[in-house]
Amino acid sequence: MSASDRAILIVDDEEGIRAGLAKFFRREGYEVCAAATAEEAIALAEKSYFAAAVLDVRLGGRDRGAELLSELRSRDPDLSVIMVTGYGSVESAVRAMKDGASDYILKPIENAHLLETVRRSIELARLRRDNAYLRRELIANVYSHDIVTRDERYLSLIELADRVKDSEATVLLSGESGTGKEVMARYLHFTGSRRDKPFVGINCAALSESLLLSELFGHEKGSFTGAVDRRIGKFELAHRGTLFLDEIGDMSLQVQSKLLRVLEESSFERVGGAKRIDVDIRVIAATNKDLPELIRRGEFRSDLYYRINIVNLRLPPLRERRGDITLLVDYFIAKYAGKYNRPVTGASPDVVALWSGHDWPGNVRELQNSVNQAVLLCRGTTIDLATLAIAQGQNGAMAAECPEPMVEEEADLASFTTLKALRDEVTARHERRLIKAVLERNGGNKSRTAAELDVTRKTLAEKMAQYGLGVV
Repeated sequence: MSASDRAILIVDDEEGIRAGLAKFFRREGYEVCAAATAEEAIALAEKSYFAAAVLDVRLGGRDRGAELLSELRSRDPDLSVIMVTGYGSVESAVRAMKDGASDYILKPIENAHLLETVRRSIELARLRRDNAYLRRELIANVYSHDIVTRDERYLSLIELADRVKDSEATVLLSGESGTGKEVMARYLHFTGSRRDKPFVGINCAALSESLLLSELFGHEKGSFTGAVDRRIGKFELAHRGTLFLDEIGDMSLQVQSKLLRVLEESSFERVGGAKRIDVDIRVIAATNKDLPELIRRGEFRSDLYYRINIVNLRLPPLRERRGDITLLVDYFIAKYAGKYNRPVTGASPDVVALWSGHDWPGNVRELQNSVNQAVLLCRGTTIDLATLAIAQGQNGAMAAECPEPMVEEEADLASFTTLKALRDEVTARHERRLIKAVLERNGGNKSRTAAELDVTRKTLAEKMAQYGLGVV
């Protein structure tokens, strides 16, 4: 627990209780400030940060504690507040819980129980902060939806996207590889009405037919060789959010048939299962292939095409929006200079002219990769031709062709894997601590522990096995 998580505020108008609790928490290693009135507490909160506050519901002979709760949390929404109440004012404590209190303790106070409640509340608050931070990091680094353009054609696409982003209509994004189809998909999701719900993506070209079916719809234990556990598919994970189906033109006809049924019925069964699962999902599909041509060749279902092609956004290649190249160069330089902590502020006129005249067969992804390399290898504040020569592994001047583009899936997967691993590690660490503490407090009784954690006994047993808590 960090130093900032050891500062607590105790508010009680009984001097004996106030002094006793302050002494007890200081002995446990906490920094304590104590107040006898709501006014004193507010004054302390204005000067200092507190991870938690212990408030008596009744201050000065009335239920001033509930009012103080609202005032303190209006200043710091992350503050964990534990209400202390006598048996005669439990209803007030329950009301306080509805107003944002983390927990409440009945008098007479058991110090050990209060200590554990404070610890648990601080831990849960820290977990919420960690998750919020990681979510922001994921959105900023993996789920980036910044669109950098001044091209009139592209701006018209954004305007159309804005008109449909809050609807349930499926959207088909078409265009060459690297034109930013996934960025547009993220834009539709993270600026739309489903922004707080999951955004789940899958590359349909990267998996075999059987594996794609399992990834999309999940499977039941024992449904095929190697299915040792039940697996939740992308459709379930994206419930109430957005499912992004990249490279849908590479999907086999069998998978296309199953996908069409899900889109029409908003329900499906897991592979090897019989239970019908209802989902509420907005589907965005993307392809770099000519789907009408695939239909003519019998490689893509026409009924599925009409189902996913309610709104079609064709993203132009970078060579058709050359006016955006300098904007994108500046954007990527700022991004990677910050990422690598480099003093790079721009590119020389020769480099800008070279990049502006290049056709960029890999489109924005190729340009991004070129700027990434240049910023990383730049020895000064300005990217020059010598920097590009180093990036090319050449001793002479910059060749006409720029570096080969990084494969999109590799770039996204590397970033996503790192952040996801960090998020999972933080979540697991806090979850294990919490379950262990509640088990210990309940003497290992799983029924009471499950009830306190508001989970089923089965879920608790699975979590205990996952975290090696079979013997507490």
